[in-house]
Amino acid sequence: MLKRLFNISKSNVHAVIDQFEDPIKMTEQGIRDLKKDHEAAMRSLAQVKSIAIRTRKEATAKQRLAREYEDKAKLLLLKAGKGSLDTVEAERLATMALDEQSKLLTENQRQDREAKGHETMVKDLDIKVARLRATLTTYENELATLKARAKTAASTKKINAQLAAIDTSGTIAMLERMKERVEEDESLASAYGEIAARETSVDKEIDQALEEKKPEASARLEQLKQRMGIDSQAMDPGAPAITR
Repeated sequence: MLKRLFNISKSNVHAVIDQFEDPIKMTEQGIRDLKKDHEAAMRSLAQVKSIAIRTRKEATAKQRLAREYEDKAKLLLLKAGKGSLDTVEAERLATMALDEQSKLLTENQRQDREAKGHETMVKDLDIKVARLRATLTTYENELATLKARAKTAASTKKINAQLAAIDTSGTIAMLERMKERVEEDESLASAYGEIAARETSVDKEIDQALEEKKPEASARLEQLKQRMGIDSQAMDPGAPAITR
């Protein structure tokens, strides 16, 4: 029972920790740690490469100095052969020069082996640093993609939550009520317009009836009769006779 209680409490603790953990922040921290490792690897690579270069230079210098001692021994023997130097002395000095040459060659071989070892280490470190750099670049690109996806997902989640919270039935009911009110206002406006038009039409008919305006053709006929001296009333059978 105690074991089961411990497992339950442990699972609850893990659940709480998971809620507090931010995957993006944790990944950013991991990339920062990886960058530190990359910088440390670069420093180590530079140090090993520096040692390899220095060791190779020292080995080359020892080899060059060994050749110089060999050349000096040859010159001493040539001088002894020409008689410009005592043979015993020349051979003694030449032997010393050859001893120095032997020491230098031994040192050259040792440093050559060390230089080769350092150069091999440089190649291995260079490959590992390049691999670490490629991994770091991949992680950074993936993090940028995940950040963009996380923002999109958060925005989509927020929009979906807002849409889910909308009271569709209530909104539709409000729109229907507003539609009915607008239709009532439009009908009332049309009614007022018809009333105003009818009143205007009645006034117009009354004014037209009150006007004693002759048609244009009748006016021209009257003017013609006046020029001819014809009395309009005399031509009218129903009109009373007018004596001059």
